Amino acid sequence: MINVFFDDRQDVMEITKDNEDAIKNAVDAVLAEEGLHGDFEVSVSFVTNEEIKELNREYRNVDSETDVLSFPMDEVFDGVTILGDIVISTQKIIEQANDFNHSLEREMCYLTVHSMLHLLGYDHMNKDEKNKMRAKEKEIMKKLKIFK
Repeated sequence: MINVFFDDRQDVMEITKDNEDAIKNAVDAVLAEEGLHGDFEVSVSFVTNEEIKELNREYRNVDSETDVLSFPMDEVFDGVTILGDIVISTQKIIEQANDFNHSLEREMCYLTVHSMLHLLGYDHMNKDEKNKMRAKEKEIMKKLKIFK
């Protein structure tokens, strides 16, 4: 079972129950793709570009906005594996959905899948890692059937 906790700290985009359900489905799809079973917990925060830029500077020494940040924990508490925190800029969801001609839901789910893979140890610092991670993202998004 997965518990997804939401924290909406922005007023740029309305986060609906449907959005939350889509994110939960994306989280479930990543765990299923990785063959992970058990009790898991992840938090998803929606923030502004300004806040994600501050977090990026503080935790990664990168003084710029980004679309999503992942903070892995991988700790077990009372039998629940706490995977970590996902922080998504809603302004970036809107910008990138427009840039790539995607729906807001598709962009939000893609960023969730991307971040979940980071929480599970995937990275894209070199070409091989990037190719492996992109292939996983594609496969999971196909299973979610969110194409636009």
